[in-house]
Amino acid sequence: MGSSSKPDTSVIAGRHPVREALVRNSSRVDKVLVQKDSRGSHISDIRRLASKAGVEVQYVPERRLSQIAGGLNHQGVVAIATPIGYVDLHEMLESIAPSRADVTDGKPRILILDGIQDPFNFGGILRSAVASGTNGIIVPERDMAPLNAAALKASAGTASRVPIARVTNVADVIYELKERGYWVVGASADGETSVWEMDWNRAIALVIGSEGAGIRRRVKEACDYRIYIPMDGPAESLNASVAAGILLFAAAKDSKARERPG
Repeated sequence: MGSSSKPDTSVIAGRHPVREALVRNSSRVDKVLVQKDSRGSHISDIRRLASKAGVEVQYVPERRLSQIAGGLNHQGVVAIATPIGYVDLHEMLESIAPSRADVTDGKPRILILDGIQDPFNFGGILRSAVASGTNGIIVPERDMAPLNAAALKASAGTASRVPIARVTNVADVIYELKERGYWVVGASADGETSVWEMDWNRAIALVIGSEGAGIRRRVKEACDYRIYIPMDGPAESLNASVAAGILLFAAAKDSKARERPG
């Protein structure tokens, strides 16, 4: 069976369509790809709009653009759009728990992904987050896997069931969460507290780092706790999606167990 030349529906090709997407629905634009050495007012305008919206701009060879556009006339620019839009961070936090008292009493759980690179890992983490009852997810604008068809497939259709906010600076958001009453817990191989020793019965923001480098230094320093998953076998580490699943369900289980009377 031959491969189809039909372009991915998440691809927006051409100067005017890309500009329109950035003006009307920038929350669904994951990144903009511009042909190297492209010039002109249209390109400059697109770059300005992307920067204003916090959308990453990458410069790639024309051959790469043609591959992504799949036969569409790209005119030197292509946008990658997400099928599901991101939400505003503050609107998400207000909808979860509007006041510090609500945070303390409701004990919501938020997941922060600090630079997951693989869309399949991203989708797998989304699936675990939804299944474990996570209230919201925060991801960085840059150095983060796109919420594309691969991520959606790996999420088994659950990605639309949890709000996802995209932010410029994860570390700054952590300090805001702490002011709201959340305890921020970072997953790290050099953590001081075991996942099984952690007191999850409180409002939690769990931070999972990238597959290779883990949590970035400034983000790690902002965390209240650094936790690790004890491993008895010879493996040095776990896949990011697997680790996230273990931590999310440990938090959910411990929280529910402590709330049961008797």
